This record gives sequence, C-alpha cells and structure tokens, in this order.
Amino acid sequence: MTTAFTKLHAGLLAAILALVPMTQANAKTPADQLIVGMSMVNLFSIDPANAPGLDASGVNANLYDTLVKRDQGNPEKHLPQLAERWTISDDGKQVAFHLRQDVKFHSGNPLTAEDVAWSLYRVMKLNFGLATTWKAYGYNVDNIQSLIRASDAHTLVIDLPQTMDPLLLIDSLAISPSAVVIDRKTALAHEKNADLGANWLVTNEAGSGPFVLSKWTANDSLLLTRFDGYWGGAAKLKRVVVRHMTESQSLRLMLERGDLDLAYGMAAPDIRAIDGSDKIHVQSLPRGTLYYVALSMKQPEFANPKVREAVRNLIDYKGLDEQVMPYYGQLNQQPMQLGLAARLPDPGYHMDVAKAKKLLAEAGYPDGFTTTIRTLSEPPFIDIAARLQATLAEGGIKASIVNGTGNQVYGAMRARNFDIIVARGAERYPHPYFSLRTFAYNPNNSDDAGLPNFQGWRASFFSPQLNSLIDQAGVERDAGQRLNLYHQAQKIYDEQVGPIMMISQMTDTVVSAADVKGFAGDDAEATRYLGVYKQR
Repeated sequence: MTTAFTKLHAGLLAAILALVPMTQANAKTPADQLIVGMSMVNLFSIDPANAPGLDASGVNANLYDTLVKRDQGNPEKHLPQLAERWTISDDGKQVAFHLRQDVKFHSGNPLTAEDVAWSLYRVMKLNFGLATTWKAYGYNVDNIQSLIRASDAHTLVIDLPQTMDPLLLIDSLAISPSAVVIDRKTALAHEKNADLGANWLVTNEAGSGPFVLSKWTANDSLLLTRFDGYWGGAAKLKRVVVRHMTESQSLRLMLERGDLDLAYGMAAPDIRAIDGSDKIHVQSLPRGTLYYVALSMKQPEFANPKVREAVRNLIDYKGLDEQVMPYYGQLNQQPMQLGLAARLPDPGYHMDVAKAKKLLAEAGYPDGFTTTIRTLSEPPFIDIAARLQATLAEGGIKASIVNGTGNQVYGAMRARNFDIIVARGAERYPHPYFSLRTFAYNPNNSDDAGLPNFQGWRASFFSPQLNSLIDQAGVERDAGQRLNLYHQAQKIYDEQVGPIMMISQMTDTVVSAADVKGFAGDDAEATRYLGVYKQR
C-alpha cells in the first residue's frame, strides 16, 4: 500500500521490473514470481464499492475474499469460502451464514460477521454504481443495517426485503465486485470527511485474500506480494508483478523471449502467430460479458424505433465475427449468455443496407444524419467501431469516432451523455435473470435515478412491460413458468428494438509461458493466482 511502501519495497519493485526487457541469452523470469503484461488503462479504482470493471475484479479477487464462491465446474453450485456453511429458511426469506473462525485480515485483525455486514452497508451508504445490485433486491441505506446483521461474531443473518429466489442473492454474494469483505477497522482508520475510507481504498486495500497490494502506479505497474498468513494456505508464488502494456506485438515478443509469463489482451494476429508453439500455452476463457453497440434513446434519432432498426441492419455481424472477433468473442445476438437453457436462438440479424435506407426514410432521415461513436482505443473495440463507422456510412449515417480511456468512454455512458458506444458489459454470473436485468431492465428512467449498473438505464431504454416480466421471473418458483417469462422477455426486447445490440460474447484469450501451471481462468475475470506456480 502506498502508505506503507518503503524504500526497500521501491527498490525491490524496480529490480523486478528491470528484469524486463532482458537479452535473449539470459531471458527467464524468476521462478517464484509471475510477470504479467496487460493494459491497465481501465484500472482506475480498486475500492470494492466503486470498482465495477473487469480489470479491478481481477486484482481484488487476489486481495479480498467473499462469503461464498462458485464451482467453476458447475456455475449453479456454490462452495464455501469465508462462510463454512449457510442455511435458508423454509419460507425463503432469510439466509444465515456461519463464518470460519480462523480468518485474519492483512492487518492482523480477525474477520468477523460485523465486517461482512459493514462492507455491504458501506456499498449502500456510498451509493456508487455497484449499489444497484442490492437496490434491485429491495435494500437501501435505511434498511440494510437491520436486514443484514451479525447475530454473533461468526454468524451473519440476511433477511430478504422482498419476495425473491434466495439463490439469486447468494449468486450476487459470490460474484458481485461489491460483495468482498473489507477490514472495517483498517478502512475507518483512514476515513476522511465521513467517506468510510473511500478515498484511501481507491489505491489501497484492506482485505484478507492470498496477496497483499504492495505498490500500484496507475498506467505503469502493480505489485502483489504473498500473504503468508492466508487462511487457505500460502500462495505458491512469492510475488505477482503486473506491467501496463498496450501493444500486442510487445506482449508477443516478450513472451517469446521469456521476459513475460502471462499476457492479457493480445490481438488476434499475434495470438494466431504463436498458437501451437510448445513454449506457449493459449487458453480461451468464456466470459459472461457481451460486446455490444449501444444507442442512446435520449438522442431524438435513436428514440425512433425505425432508426434503431436501421442501425441493427447496418451492423455487419458476420464480418465482425469472422474478421474482428476471433480470440475475442463468439457471435451472440441475444441479451443473454450462450449456453443458458432460457436463451432463445439468435434472431439472425444480418446486414441489409436497402432495408436500413428504407427505414431511415420512413423515420424522416432519407439523407441520414451525423453522430458519434465512443469507444476504447484498444482492440477489439476500436476495430468494431471502425467497421461500424464504415457500414453506417453505407446507409447514410455519418459517424465520427471518439476514443479514450475506460473512464472517458464508460463514464460518458454512465452519465447518459453519448450517441453510440461500442462497449462490453453484463453481470458476471451466467443467469438469465441477471442478463435481462442488466440489458433490458430500467425501473426509473429519470437522470436523477442514478442506476448506472443497469445498461438499459444508461441507454435511456424504458419498457414497463419488460420490467414487469423480469420482476415476475425473479420471484417465480415454478421452473416452467419462469422459463416462459424469460422467453417472452427476449421476444419483446427484439420487437421493441432494444437500443443495446449484442454482437458477441467475450472470449478472453490468455497466453502464458508453457511452464506456468495451475492457472485456471475464471469466467467472471476474478482469476486467483493462489495455486499458480512454475514447473522448472
């Protein structure tokens, strides 16, 4: 952490980073350290209450723990983590979690049920975007302390404020970035102006996970050091060093030379060039995240369903899938993850310029109009945006591209201040309720509602009919009826020409040196390095 970062640590980090680049003759990373290359442009906060991005989740998964975790082999099954066991009341209105009694935070403070309850209260009190998850279940800053409470030092009792399937709550406790447990005493020791430690936790941590944050310099490097007192057993690696690297060719070169152990975000041509090498391992990890083109219905053009349908007919789904998305994603046109029983087949959207022009003329735009496309300046986003710019032009829509950092792009979307955005998002857990709630649900369409975790709210899409169907599905206990509700919702989203148009489901291709073992990617990008080691 910055406050405890000594000159010794600084020298250590400099020495580690000096290992890269090295000469071909002696290129070899240390056996007890993992050197990771990735873009850190979207890593601007690791405060669990205000760090919704995938990159932050990857860091926090190694710094913090959750009550429960998902079974990677069976995502519908939950496994113990901080909670040894849990019970659900017969009426489904209460869940009691019984915590391990041997867990200590990095500070040495014991982890108690009070820390768990306070961590969730803190999310609601600060009221950043991640609070939306808990608001949707009926929690608010006024009721959360009475509904989520410690009955003793190692028992947490959660009452559900509204009728719902309690397994949905457990799912969120397993995968929401805001569900990790914070050391209350340490966070409050750094409190300023009643911010519950928010300013300090942007760049520091107060967790109980297998690694400690030793240093983080924005858009430069990050150092994680093994926490030898971890309750689950010490990690095999002594350190994990993350370097900010945005150039795919540099990542490839350093992997080939042995200067790098693990690379995220490599471009498809570079992955293709080294895939099959006995010195390299390529792992494709399916993610729940979806790539999409989003239109803001605050703009008069996109408030018109015929214009939205025209845009839908100007997206080159096939070309994107075959030429841009290999190693990045798999074609998906539904607001729901692939492989779910409730997911309907793709509706078969395809590029049809003549139809798009006809729709634009009917909408009052025979000559098209001008607009902007916001996106990140890295692949595949910028490549999707460039292809979209070209295909929109075929229909008469003249779009200029505005690229920037994650905060600039997603920040504009969260503020509902955009025309078109090429982005990606979704709830991390592959569940039809979460998928539809993310993309099609919007309980309050006012700017003041502050519901940025609902992508539908960001795009100003408001459908009372869809809201009602999704709400019904969330409480329906009959599996057949619940499935029918999910099917209805997908059909209506298609008919209403929802402004968030899915193009692909994320495939995260991670490239590693062949001697890196024990790396098991998480589909919510919450991969832990606890069991990773090098076989030399």
